[in-house]
Formats: sequence, C-alpha cells, structure tokens
Amino acid sequence: MRYVSFLIGAILALGIKAGAQVNVVNPPANEAFPQVALMASSGESFNFTGLPPATAGITGTPSPATSLAAEPPQNVQSVYENYAWQAYIGYEYLRLYQVPSITKNTNGFTYSMVYYIKSWFALDGELDATHLNELGTDGWFLMGGGGPRFRWSAPRGLELWAHALGGYSHLTPQTAFGDEHAPAFEAGGGVDINAHHRRLAYRIEADMVGTHYYNTYQYSPKVTAGIVIKF
Repeated sequence: MRYVSFLIGAILALGIKAGAQVNVVNPPANEAFPQVALMASSGESFNFTGLPPATAGITGTPSPATSLAAEPPQNVQSVYENYAWQAYIGYEYLRLYQVPSITKNTNGFTYSMVYYIKSWFALDGELDATHLNELGTDGWFLMGGGGPRFRWSAPRGLELWAHALGGYSHLTPQTAFGDEHAPAFEAGGGVDINAHHRRLAYRIEADMVGTHYYNTYQYSPKVTAGIVIKF
C-alpha cells in the first residue's frame, strides 16, 4: 500500500510540471505576451501587414518645396544707338594765321560724314569752307581730309569723341607770298549732345588746323557748332 501511494504522488507531480510548461509556451489568448517578448532576440522585429515601412533619416514633417520663378532676362542696351552713319553740318569759325604778321578771321561751315565700323571707332571725312577778305578781295580757305575717329560714352546722354585728319587745302585769293595749295591736317575733338529725337544730336567741336603755306607753317584754331543726323 505504501508503494502504491508513492507511485500516485509521483504521477501527480509529473502532471503538474507538464501543465506548467504548456502554460508558459502557449498562454491563453486574453493574456499579454510577456514571455514571448522576453524570449525574442533584440535584433529581431515584427512586421505588421498594412503598415508602410519606416524611412530612416527623416524626422518631422517635410515642408513643401517652394518653386522660385525665374527672373526675366535683363535687356542690356547699347551705349550708342545702332546707327552706323552720321552726317554733320555746322557753323565754323577759323582764325587763320597766314604769316607771322598777318592773321585772318574767317567764317563759314563744316560738313562731315562719319561711318562707325565699331561702336567706338569710325572713319571720318570732313570738308571745311570759310570766307575771308585779303587786301579788299574776297577769298576762301578750303580744306578736305579724312582719318580715324574715336568716341566714348559719358553721363546724361553725351558722347565724347576725338579725331585726326590729314588732307589738302586751298587758299584764295592769290598773293605774292606764294602758292594757293598746301597739305593740311586737323586734330581735335568735341562733344555730341543727344536730342530727344534719337536720330539727332547737337555738336560742339574744337580743333587745331595745320597748313604749310609760303614756306612756313600755320597753326590755326577752329571751333564749330551744328547738328548731327544719324542714320
């Protein structure tokens, strides 16, 4: 009888131990999963269907992208109007140093034609004609020449320019001093004041005119003022 009681007690102990192991591995559905959470390794994670995967490196809500409108292109205007040709006509005063002891005040006009190869460089052709009186006889000083011209922009719509011309001259009336013809040159410059009408400008010019009459040299100052027509 004592052996039978011992056998029954051993069977009951084994049954209680097996039931405890079943409860740990398979807990009821209404309980949480503390044992499973403890047994799961730290490097594993559970994927739940229907949830988007997390994106690493993004914190917070990104601000919407701001589109910057492109600035309109800036139109660069030329310093000068796009007119290659300039015609000029104006009044001219020339103080002609004929010989060391004789000086003549002459008045007339200047006509020139300019063609700009570049915005700053042009070919310049000019004709001068001024009237004088020699010993009670009317006469003329005529000069024609050509050469380069250079110009620069200035504030308030001004154009500054300079030129150097070479050519030939004619002086009448005939005198006892010598020939009526002589080589000549002109060097100087001026300023063009652009008018409201873009094809017109007002010009003021000052030059030195050099000639070689009567075996001597003449250096005669000249000033002129007039109108420039651009085309």
